[in-house]
Amino acid sequence: MADIQFSPRHRYLVRFHPKRIPHAFTDVLILGGGIAGLRAALEVREPLQATVVTKDSLSHSNSVYAQGGIAGVLDPLDAFANHVDDTITAGKGLCDRQVVEMVIHEAPERIRELIRMGTQFDREDGELALTKEGGHSHRRIVHALGDATGKEVMRAMIERVRRSSQIQCWPETFSIDLLTSEGRCRGALVWNRHHGKTFIWAKQTVLATGGAGCLYRETTNPDIATGDGHAIAARAGADLRDMEFMQFHPTVLYIAGSSRHLISEAVRGEGAYLRDSRGHRFMQDYDERLELAPRDVVSQAITAQMDLTKHPNVYLDLTHLDRDLIKDRFPHIGSVCAEFGLDITRDLIPVRPGAHYMVGGVTVDQQGRTTLPGLWAAGEVTSSGLHGANRLASNSLLEGVVYGKLAGSGAAEAAADIQDSFHAIPLDSDWPREREHDEDGLNLTDLRNALTSEMWRQVGIRRDDAGLREAGQQVEFWNRYVSSREFDAPQGWELQNMMLVAKLMIAAALHRTESRGVHFRRDFPESDPAQATQITLSSAGKS
Repeated sequence: MADIQFSPRHRYLVRFHPKRIPHAFTDVLILGGGIAGLRAALEVREPLQATVVTKDSLSHSNSVYAQGGIAGVLDPLDAFANHVDDTITAGKGLCDRQVVEMVIHEAPERIRELIRMGTQFDREDGELALTKEGGHSHRRIVHALGDATGKEVMRAMIERVRRSSQIQCWPETFSIDLLTSEGRCRGALVWNRHHGKTFIWAKQTVLATGGAGCLYRETTNPDIATGDGHAIAARAGADLRDMEFMQFHPTVLYIAGSSRHLISEAVRGEGAYLRDSRGHRFMQDYDERLELAPRDVVSQAITAQMDLTKHPNVYLDLTHLDRDLIKDRFPHIGSVCAEFGLDITRDLIPVRPGAHYMVGGVTVDQQGRTTLPGLWAAGEVTSSGLHGANRLASNSLLEGVVYGKLAGSGAAEAAADIQDSFHAIPLDSDWPREREHDEDGLNLTDLRNALTSEMWRQVGIRRDDAGLREAGQQVEFWNRYVSSREFDAPQGWELQNMMLVAKLMIAAALHRTESRGVHFRRDFPESDPAQATQITLSSAGKS
């Protein structure tokens, strides 16, 4: 296993003094309010208390925007072995088989559990409706509201959380940094506009902050997905892994000047074709699985076809499918496209790939423990070994509920074993007495746009040594003057986090001199069996 050392400029993003800011105390602190974070919170039961900190409202997370569904073996004609094989095949040699088997065997019960919580999955003749997506050998995806599964699942979970007397929620609160002392995580330093900075001391902490798609100009992610959890874990000394693997979704609605919208994998699962600007159904030229090849294959094929045709996008064609099926199955997608004058039953949908899911993240074991004692993690912020080098469609919400439960129960059990009374620790920020630089003179929006454009060009779907080194030098240049400043609001902290995560992604991408899964090197287009191992990134100054 390869190991890369890195050194953040500062341990903490801001200066602080424990006697000058408020303190709060909880048994289990959960950072993130998506499916993994809320499922973790629901494992905290009397007499323990949990605090859930969310960057935005509970109703605004990557989980809410998930369209496709949750994968699980629910069809008698399917089998666990099939789902395991599909996941491992998609992962291109880097999946942990034990993790894959554990998660997939858990899937049916976790789906039934969501139903008991009140999730209304779509049904046909009284039975759960199942669909098929790219990389799956069987129909095993449960979905809700046609193409708005995340919205319905999160509605049910949020209602359950709000009814719990053990869970307190802090919405619109930014997690600046994890607090560490004597090699353990002790909670987090957070900020909101009402109270400013606050120390939240916790017996155990669960990190569930989601992904980092907003590092790229083209992304399906909401604007909150800035890699904050990856960055705060890195500064605190937790190991990260697989940071070169950002998954690009093949089909993102592409209309110049508009925001990007995901067009679910399930559209191809129901039989949609991909055509280029000349009308050619091109997937037959790239893979025998056609439109239902795994996402990395389809994204590469679309990119190659755009280059071949000199056209900025390709097209999804649903016109040969039953009109009523399309309207019933994809109401959200139909509504979004209608805003641009497109009727998905008659018109071709312009699409191109966009950053979608961060495969890499904080290293966790099968219980959700990180390498930093006192810190657990679940969901997209992690590298669990489930996805390998490429996530199989609809395994993300599944991982969130399985690892959310594991991390939550593990953290709750560990917190219950700690009998010490709560107390604050006199931590010191590593900032100098005088400011190195103030934040004046920086256009943060311009810097963020420059970063995301550079990442899209050089660290995107196709990479090579020259481009990665150019990106690394550019990001390092920007980071020198961004990280040397102390900001007082989320816009600056997000940019600092994005700079750090970009550096880690570039370092890992340079180190992997082969193509594997979602990591494609033009200068090393083949997979190298000797590199079928994971790349770990460790802080040189662990605390």
